[in-house]
Amino acid sequence: MRAITKEMIDKYNIKKLGYDFMGYTFDSPSELSFHHLIVPRKDCSKKGLGSGYVSWNGAILKQSTSHDYLHLIEKYDRELFLRITKEMIEENYKGYIDIENLKRIRELLLFFESLYATYLDRNEKKIIKTSFITDRITL
Repeated sequence: MRAITKEMIDKYNIKKLGYDFMGYTFDSPSELSFHHLIVPRKDCSKKGLGSGYVSWNGAILKQSTSHDYLHLIEKYDRELFLRITKEMIEENYKGYIDIENLKRIRELLLFFESLYATYLDRNEKKIIKTSFITDRITL
């Protein structure tokens, strides 16, 4: 795990909360990963940020659910991706994971799920995994 990820887990009290910047639960901090918020990883070097692993540019997400789900949303609905990202940028700026931001994120996720519930991938499996729905906190 990267040092910045550990620092942000501590700063945002994520172990004690038991959920990440999108409200997804986890069993172990080793499941958490850094997500680039403002400057995408692929653009960081060009912008003089190296790999872009800096706290102002990141959110902590559970890799197998919220992180993967967010990138799926990005693939299918860029506007919703940007709206969810905006909520996490606000959390980062505030310095804590805010229940109001999590409520708005949840509404955006529910909207995405209402639109894409029947979509299938190339293997004929639903694009929205069950864990994307069940592994988040109840608000």
